[in-house]
Amino acid sequence: MAISHLKSGKPETERAQDDAKVRATVEAVLADIGARGDAAVRELSARFDRYDPPSFRLSPSEVEAALQKVPARDMADIRFAQDQIRRFAEAQKASLRDIEVETLPGVILGHRNIPVQSVGCYVPGGKFPMVASAHMSVLTAHVAGVPRIIASAPPVGGEPHPAIVAAMHLGGAHEIYVLGGMQAVGAMALGTETIRPVDMLVGPGNAYVAEAKRQLFGRVGIDLFAGPTETMLIADDTVDAELCATDLLGQAEHGYNSPACLITNSRRLAEGTMAEVERLLAILPTAETARASWRDYGDVILCDTHDEMLGVANDMAYEHVQVMTDRDDWYLENMHSYGALFLGPRTNVANGDKVIGTNHTLPTRRAGRYTGGLWVGKFLKTHSYQRILTDEAAAMVGEYGSRLCMLEGFVGHTEQCNIRVRRYGGRNVPYGQPALAVKAAE
Repeated sequence: MAISHLKSGKPETERAQDDAKVRATVEAVLADIGARGDAAVRELSARFDRYDPPSFRLSPSEVEAALQKVPARDMADIRFAQDQIRRFAEAQKASLRDIEVETLPGVILGHRNIPVQSVGCYVPGGKFPMVASAHMSVLTAHVAGVPRIIASAPPVGGEPHPAIVAAMHLGGAHEIYVLGGMQAVGAMALGTETIRPVDMLVGPGNAYVAEAKRQLFGRVGIDLFAGPTETMLIADDTVDAELCATDLLGQAEHGYNSPACLITNSRRLAEGTMAEVERLLAILPTAETARASWRDYGDVILCDTHDEMLGVANDMAYEHVQVMTDRDDWYLENMHSYGALFLGPRTNVANGDKVIGTNHTLPTRRAGRYTGGLWVGKFLKTHSYQRILTDEAAAMVGEYGSRLCMLEGFVGHTEQCNIRVRRYGGRNVPYGQPALAVKAAE
C-alpha cells in the first residue's frame, strides 16, 4: 500500500514564517489599543479601512436606514437562512438539560447551563462581506440566551454593509459597530472609553483577526482557534473531476492561503481534477485569489484503499470535509477529527456556509482533533453545585474528606471537613487530625 502526493502546497516552514510576521503585528496593535483605547482604534480604522465616523456604533435610526437599503429578495433570503439556523440551534439547546441527582442519601449534586453574559461577534467584510457569519454567531448566541450581544463588521465601500447590518439586527444583536479587523476584536475584548468589554469573542476572520483572538484568549473566552478556511474532498470514482474541481475552488477563493485538498483512490479522478482546476481557473471571476491558494496550499493525495484515505483525512483534520464515495456512511462512522462533514455529492460546503442550518465557524489547523465548531453550547457554561441535606450525610462525607485531605498534607482542608464531623456527627475529632472511621474509633 502506498500514499503519494501528486500535488503539494507550501512546506510548513514557509507557513510558519508567515505566521510569525502576523503575530508580531497583532501584538503591537493590541498593546496600542490597551494603552490608548478609542484613539488607537480610530487611527487603526482610518489607516486600514479609511473610515472615521463620529461614532462606530450604529444608532437605531442608522440601523433602520441600512435595512431599507436591502432588496426584498435579499431580505427574504436572509430570513430563510436564519430560520434554518435557528431551528437547528434550538434543537441543540433542547438536547442540553440541567441535572440534579442524589448520589448518596442526603447528598445532592447538580449542574446548570448558564449563558455567557456578554459576547462580541466579529463578522468579516473585507474582500467578501460575510453576511452568513452574522447568522452563525449573533443568532446562535441569541438562541443560547446571551443577554448582551455586540456585533462588529468593517465598512464596505466606506459605509455599513446593509445586508450585514440586517443579519446582525435580525439575529438579535444589541449593539452594532462598523469596525473591522484587529481593531474591532481588540476593542471588544479589551474595552475602550466607548465600548464595554465582553466576556467572549466569536466569529471567523483573516489571519490577523485569528491571531488577535489567540493572543486575547485567557483574558476573554473565544469560540476556537481558527485559521484560513480549509476544504477537503474524500472522493472515489463515483464522482467526476468537474464536481471535485468546482468544490475545491469554491473554497480556495476565500483567500490567498486557503488550503484545498483532494484525497482519492482513483488516479484517473486525481489527474482529471487537476486538469479541470486549470480549466475552471481560466473562467472563474475570483481566479486571482483561488489560483494563489491552489498553487501554494493545494494538495492532491492518491491512496490505494479507503482505509488509507480515512487515516490521512483524520490526521489532517481539515475544517470542511466533503465525502463523495460508495461508502459515505462508513466515513461518518469512522471519521473522528474534522470540523464538519458534508456527505454525498448533493451536499456541499457552500450550503453549509450560508443556509443549510449547521454552523460554519469551525476548527482549522488540525484543531478538529480536540474541539468541534461553534454551536449553541459554546455560549453556555455548565456550572456544578452541591448541597448536603442531612446531618448524617455531612458527617459521613466529612469523615472521608478529612482523611483524604490529610493524605495530601492539607491540614486546613482537613479542618473544613472535621468541623462538620464535630458539629453534625457529634464526634470529638482532635484539631488537625484526620477523622477516624467510626468502627475504628470504637
